[in-house]
Amino acid sequence: MADKTFILKVKRQLRPDETAHWQEFELRFRPGMNIITCLRDIAERPVTRDGRDTTPVSYDANCLEEICGACAMLINGYPRQACSALVEHLEKPIWLEPLTKFPLVRDLFVDRSSMFENLKRTKCWIPIDGTYALGEGPRIAPEVQEMAYPLSRCITCGNCLEICPRVNDDSHFVGAAIVSQVRLFNMHPTGKMHAKERLEALMGPGGIQDCDNAQNCVKVCPKGIPLTESLAAVNGQVLKHAIFGWLFGHD
Repeated sequence: MADKTFILKVKRQLRPDETAHWQEFELRFRPGMNIITCLRDIAERPVTRDGRDTTPVSYDANCLEEICGACAMLINGYPRQACSALVEHLEKPIWLEPLTKFPLVRDLFVDRSSMFENLKRTKCWIPIDGTYALGEGPRIAPEVQEMAYPLSRCITCGNCLEICPRVNDDSHFVGAAIVSQVRLFNMHPTGKMHAKERLEALMGPGGIQDCDNAQNCVKVCPKGIPLTESLAAVNGQVLKHAIFGWLFGHD
């Protein structure tokens, strides 16, 4: 495919209240180029395939190493990271669209802040106090570390929410990424102190009960996180907490 061109189709929308439209671009192929490279090529020369001047395509990106999660978008109808989507491996023409489960800002740029709000809602962090050295933390068994490490690889990209049929305006399901982070922090010796609050957050609207076990999430995770295992594990934790909380009260 060297020295050849290919067609990139981009869904454009200047504002959320405007009607979306498609623009086609003809780009020169270079070995190793990814979707971010394509968007940068357009920014350098924002001219459509039919020769009309346009504006650079708006999108979100940061690390370009599949770590930050910011460049998630629909590529040929499939949620994935633009930085790791190589042109040579994609069916042509290539179609780019914004994720649909988050509010649109412009073009391919969406507002993923709901994910971070849900992380705050479920207290997905390890609390510490003081402004001085607290000494060594509690030891974590190697087998727990082995289970926790894959969960810690989450980049909050939102792909698992995009593919989930239960993330919609009717259910407000927090999504597999958030549930998996609850599992991660409930594993931690210090994080366990707030496990009850995390589980109770998932007992409310949009919590674990909204998961229909479609298992689409694990297929699109760019980090291979065992999301279905996390959903099952946290569902069990929530059920246990609900039963014992009802029997013995909340202390």
